[in-house]
Amino acid sequence: MTKQKGISRRGAIKSYVLGLITVAIPSIVYSKGFLNTNSTNFYKGDLSLNYPSIDYDVALEVVSTSHFDLDRVKTLVNKRPELARATWDWAFGDWETALGAASHTGRRDIAHFLMSKGARPDIFTFAMLGNYAAVKAIIEGTPGVESITGPHGINLLEHANAGLISDDITKSQKKASSKLISYLKKLDTANPKAINLEMTTEEKEKYVGDYMYGDTPNAGLSVKLSRNKTLKLGRLGEFGGLLYNKAPNVFTYRGTTSVEIIFSVVDETVKSLTIIEPDLKLKALKV
Repeated sequence: MTKQKGISRRGAIKSYVLGLITVAIPSIVYSKGFLNTNSTNFYKGDLSLNYPSIDYDVALEVVSTSHFDLDRVKTLVNKRPELARATWDWAFGDWETALGAASHTGRRDIAHFLMSKGARPDIFTFAMLGNYAAVKAIIEGTPGVESITGPHGINLLEHANAGLISDDITKSQKKASSKLISYLKKLDTANPKAINLEMTTEEKEKYVGDYMYGDTPNAGLSVKLSRNKTLKLGRLGEFGGLLYNKAPNVFTYRGTTSVEIIFSVVDETVKSLTIIEPDLKLKALKV
């Protein structure tokens, strides 16, 4: 009985291997024929490093402009409807879709356009649009979902409030949004806030500067103070996302829970920062 099983197994393996070879032969022949053709058949342009995935810069532009520029979004997405589902990681896993961008900025017009091109709405989109029935059904069907935050840590109630800021909002839309907002406020769980201790502008300014973690020109991060006096961390020279003060000299990056940014301070002078991720500990010296 054991011998019979062994033969059966070997036979199966041989059949599998022969099958692979048979499938591969046409491809090998085709490739050989193609490579022997005139070199003018080869593409001469520059392809993105992540081809055939869509270029990262294009995805970034779609998500960025979906916050505020309907005309540009239309130009990009009409040409390639798949971009309606573009997604971008701003930093540390702060993922945002183009539709997510339109949702937390209250851009009903951009949201409707993106959905017409195939963007996938979620509870945050429904909240911004004031869709009481949809939001209520999702919450009742998935208890606790209302406490999950969206891009940049923006919560469900904030998305609902964003639906009221549109310049062309109708009376019926305003009424629907107001009804949803009242419902979410009663839940007490749709408005979670990350810890962000109060700091004076002077206390924040000591963290501002560039921090280098390598010897190449771009191997660094920047901490900046925005116009409304909030601290932001981004790639070298960029503003990036909000920093929340969790404890003395310890911060979190808005929209992420698994990352801490710890500043080393000696005699009130910041010397470095250390980013602690689940699989990475990165130290950057202030320059």
